[in-house]
Amino acid sequence: MSRISVRGFAVASATAVTAVGSVVGVASGSTAQTNDAEATAAADTTLLADIPAGQQAQVQADSLTQQADAQAIAADVSAKKDAEEAARKAAAETAIAKKEAAEKVAADAAKKRAETKAAASRGTDVRDSSSFPTQSSYSVAQIQAMARQMVAGDQFQCFSNIVDHESSWNYRAVNASSGAYGLFQALPGSKMSSAGADWQTNPATQIKWGLGYMNERYHSPCQAWSFWQANHWY
Repeated sequence: MSRISVRGFAVASATAVTAVGSVVGVASGSTAQTNDAEATAAADTTLLADIPAGQQAQVQADSLTQQADAQAIAADVSAKKDAEEAARKAAAETAIAKKEAAEKVAADAAKKRAETKAAASRGTDVRDSSSFPTQSSYSVAQIQAMARQMVAGDQFQCFSNIVDHESSWNYRAVNASSGAYGLFQALPGSKMSSAGADWQTNPATQIKWGLGYMNERYHSPCQAWSFWQANHWY
């Protein structure tokens, strides 16, 4: 039943009650008429105050809809916040990875430049063993002078350290037990023939061989010296 029909029913009922009251009032007096009027007004007010069941359901539905909308908005805000945080985190991780990759590339490039520079230094600052005149014998000072002219300046001390330990700059040194020979105690000594046929008597030829061995196996005399310090051989 709608709100209008309810109110209509109330008014009709009140009218009927009033009519009956009037008839009774004629018989019983004015006091009965007054009571009937008050009862009619009270009944009418009570009925008008009542909210129909259908309207109550609509109000409840509207309230639930508003609550759902509020929850959806809150969830949307939270989801956006989480997405923004995840995006910031991913961007930071990507930036760190790019930085590390760039640093590695830079380090590799610097290493390559240093190796190229060292190789160039070895190639331009040294004399070939054949440029030294041959002699019947050589002093330690003469052999060291040869080495200084054949080995790059930044590598000479490492080179000298190895020769000091291996032969004390004696180009005719022979190990009695193994037969290792020369400045670098090559074993067998004949390996030095790759640098020249006069490997037994010419310290320049031995220096050429020893320098080539260090560069080929260890990339430089200083790296060869580092290995020697750790192992006492090279």
